[in-house]
Amino acid sequence: MNPPVAEFHPRLARRKVLGGVFAIACQATTWLGVLVLLVLIARVVYEGWPFLTWHFLNSFPSQISPETSGIKSALFGTLWLIALTAVVCVPVGVGAATYLQEFAPRTRLTSLIEVNIANLAGVPSVVYGLLGLAIFVRWLRLGPSILAGALTMSLVVLPVVIIASREALVAVPSSIRAAAFALGATRWQTVRSHVLTSALPGMMTGVILALSRAIGEAAPLIIVGGAAFVRFVPSGPLDNFTVLPLQIYSWSEQPGSEFARLAAAAIIVLLAVLVPMNAVAIGVRAWQQGKRN
Repeated sequence: MNPPVAEFHPRLARRKVLGGVFAIACQATTWLGVLVLLVLIARVVYEGWPFLTWHFLNSFPSQISPETSGIKSALFGTLWLIALTAVVCVPVGVGAATYLQEFAPRTRLTSLIEVNIANLAGVPSVVYGLLGLAIFVRWLRLGPSILAGALTMSLVVLPVVIIASREALVAVPSSIRAAAFALGATRWQTVRSHVLTSALPGMMTGVILALSRAIGEAAPLIIVGGAAFVRFVPSGPLDNFTVLPLQIYSWSEQPGSEFARLAAAAIIVLLAVLVPMNAVAIGVRAWQQGKRN
């Protein structure tokens, strides 16, 4: 004789209560993180806003007189570094993602490359700094220049660009490819004229996130040789340089509340640099959506 089967009790009321508690806990955690972020931003703005003047933006740093100190060299160094990083990593990252997703055969070698790219995205940036020091600074003899720093930062953000671009390509409906092939288009024509244009908003989002990370990194640049105190504007990619994170780090180590307020003002400028980049990404996405409609 078979044993009696235990009756299933769904306990819907209990599940609803637990689900509601879990939802409230998630919302509370999210809003707590947002509140902490707003408090930090408000504290930085409160301390740094009085120092945020045109003289601050157009003056060179000083380790003696905080009243006359500025971030001109760090600001221009940041712009140089991000421009060169974008020139290097965006074409290489988008091209690698396009090849792996649209053209590469599905072999063990391709799978190994994809796994290694995913692993490289989680490698600490200090490791890339050591790699940049060995290859770009010493082996290629670029020295502690902007070009060496940009190539090092390109290594840092390149896996992020490749992964985000591949995800954008995967999100493109396969019907677009099938329709292009049915009309006689080659694979390259299909990818160039249809797949890449459809995946462009997602790619731009990944690129913006990658470059935003590059703006805030300081550890690889310290290893490569970025200086914390520079009193000139770089005139070329082989000049010495400093960037806003290094300048903020240098001021935060100085004694005195004035240097801490200078660091807060530099943080405000660093955050303000990200606004045009995000505006470009939003504009491209809106343009693509309007084009589709």
